[in-house]
Amino acid sequence: MDPQQIKAALGSGLLSFPVTPFDAENRFAAAPYQRHVEWLSGFDAPVLFAAGGTGEFFSLTPGEIPAIVRAAKESAGKTAIVSGCGYGTEIARGIARSVEAAGGDGILLLPHYLIDAPQEGLYAHVKAVCQATGMGVMVYNRDNAVLQADTLARLCDDCPNLVGFKDGTGDIGLVRQITAKMGDRLTYLGGMPTAELFAEAYLGASFTTYSSAVFNFVPALANKFYAALRAGDRATCESILNSFFYPFMELRSRRKGYAVAAVKAGVRLVGFDAGPVRAPLSDLTGEEEEILKALIDAHRE
Repeated sequence: MDPQQIKAALGSGLLSFPVTPFDAENRFAAAPYQRHVEWLSGFDAPVLFAAGGTGEFFSLTPGEIPAIVRAAKESAGKTAIVSGCGYGTEIARGIARSVEAAGGDGILLLPHYLIDAPQEGLYAHVKAVCQATGMGVMVYNRDNAVLQADTLARLCDDCPNLVGFKDGTGDIGLVRQITAKMGDRLTYLGGMPTAELFAEAYLGASFTTYSSAVFNFVPALANKFYAALRAGDRATCESILNSFFYPFMELRSRRKGYAVAAVKAGVRLVGFDAGPVRAPLSDLTGEEEEILKALIDAHRE
């Protein structure tokens, strides 16, 4: 898939990040992963992100990522697969090349490791990764990797395969400046944790879509909310927010890392052998899983 094709796919509907299952020895478990990805690809999501943030990219070795991408491609049918990519510049370049060799359709460049960096350094980092691959690249603005509008404009001029911008800052002023400056040069994706909580605000800032973590275990509900959002059906959006997303947010907020662990628990609760989260995360308690189960059961479509 060339960069313009993945750009179009990214902007054509709701997106999601499958969790990465691990076995009893803490190794990637390909078979349950493929069953889950095959199930997800039966719902309306034009792109799935393998080895992304919800897929515990931060706990994977660079050598594990190509196998995850290949497994996703084998089971996703016509659904495009974009892979997580990150760490330092040279490691990220290597990951980008390995994802391309594994048949991936694009990469999401996650924040680099640990250190803050000036805009010139971020420009050099993103440009180097874009130049390492012919695939389409999406940048993830958050934490220690926040590109300002002028820096992003330079990258758009210098990197034809930079096709997407995902925001996890929640800074609506910045993202509106970016969408006003770049227009349709990029596809824009909301990327705040539990993105549905922010989706209406991002829609007003010209973001047409977002990545839904809960799509992992309640895909029909996620699609229902997305359809209502795009249709301007505020009553349905508020009903789903109050009955599902705000209670889920309360559970997710109980402990750091639950933005991933609660999603993985949800995948297990709907019948997929996702295994535990890897350290440094921790799984939900038994009591918390019962709370999540009741919430899922009340919203099965």
